[in-house]
Amino acid sequence: MGLPLPRRKAVAGLLGSFEHLDAATDAIRALRAQGHRDLTIYSSHPNHELEEAVGHTSSPVRLFTLLGGLTGCTAGFAMTIWMSRDWPVLVGGKPIASIPPYVVIAFELTILLGALFTLGSVALFSVAKAGRKIAYDPRFSDDRIGVFVAASAAQAPALERMLREAGAVEVAHAPA
Repeated sequence: MGLPLPRRKAVAGLLGSFEHLDAATDAIRALRAQGHRDLTIYSSHPNHELEEAVGHTSSPVRLFTLLGGLTGCTAGFAMTIWMSRDWPVLVGGKPIASIPPYVVIAFELTILLGALFTLGSVALFSVAKAGRKIAYDPRFSDDRIGVFVAASAAQAPALERMLREAGAVEVAHAPA
């Protein structure tokens, strides 16, 4: 038997369902204007208008990829030069630590460590974000756009009115 998985904490809020992209982006912009920054958007496909409305920046995963690639390249050259100097073999008067033959090993370690760092950072960020249980509707994988905003019971009526005015077809209350 493995260790029991920690229970995820449910987040109270409102889940708005939109049929049209423009209505969803208007609602997102209105929510952000009111100061709601922690929004969860559901869509069947990536959409640059939704990303722009939410204000997403570039993913930090790419920095881990760069760090892994640079580490791999440095390690590849350092390892091969160190090994050549540790066990020198003179071949045809060529220098002991010649860079061109080591490019292949450095390239391979760049790709390997870049991929491993990327995989590790995706797993790290996924685990960091997975601590919350947020309301979801299976229609968001097909033809609807979902906008979840965390809200207390006191904020719910005003937010529901705003989501409906923006064009939400349905607004569901998600209890904690």
